Amino acid sequence: MPGMAANCDIFENIKLDDSKYKLHFIEWFEPEKEESLQKYSERIALQINLENPILIGVSFGGIIVQEIAKIIAVEKVIIISSVKDPSEFPVRIQWAKKWKLYRFFPTSYINLIENVTKKIVSSKKIHQRIDMYNRYLSIRSVNYLDWAFKSVISWENKNPVENVYHLHGTKDHIFPHKRIKNAEFLENGTHVMVLVNAKWINKKLLEILEK
Repeated sequence: MPGMAANCDIFENIKLDDSKYKLHFIEWFEPEKEESLQKYSERIALQINLENPILIGVSFGGIIVQEIAKIIAVEKVIIISSVKDPSEFPVRIQWAKKWKLYRFFPTSYINLIENVTKKIVSSKKIHQRIDMYNRYLSIRSVNYLDWAFKSVISWENKNPVENVYHLHGTKDHIFPHKRIKNAEFLENGTHVMVLVNAKWINKKLLEILEK
């Protein structure tokens, strides 16, 4: 399961032994009005028709797969650049939850800001970064983004699932590693390490899968 707003292209560098493992990708779909994270996860779970699957989720997708593991029987849950409970959120997200600041996030202006930036900023590096966002972060409806921000910030996970394996980077600026417990860390890995550090991710996935 990819991260917030991302499509499954983020997994393009994940390579596992085809003779042992078959990858199944789940894309985001539009949430219903006022849909809870649990209800949304139940709808995703309906797409999974394998017995005791191994679930892998990145960032917000890591939260989703933990919720799915409360609904169906799974062998393992692997989260990448994510969190296992709200105590691992940075202070800014905890404050956003306390004061319900997700209501003020300007999701409707994201595409406008991006387009204006490309027109007024000549930096090739900035344009390349925006093009990368366009490729991998393609789920951008205001309805989805509003729901996703609220769902992440409001997540509680009062009944955590077992058998969760956690891979995280020490330079993750979304979920800083100092608050992360019981994880395997990649030195200098960032929040997008599933893309840029695929060799390490593939190695660690194989180790976890064979446990």
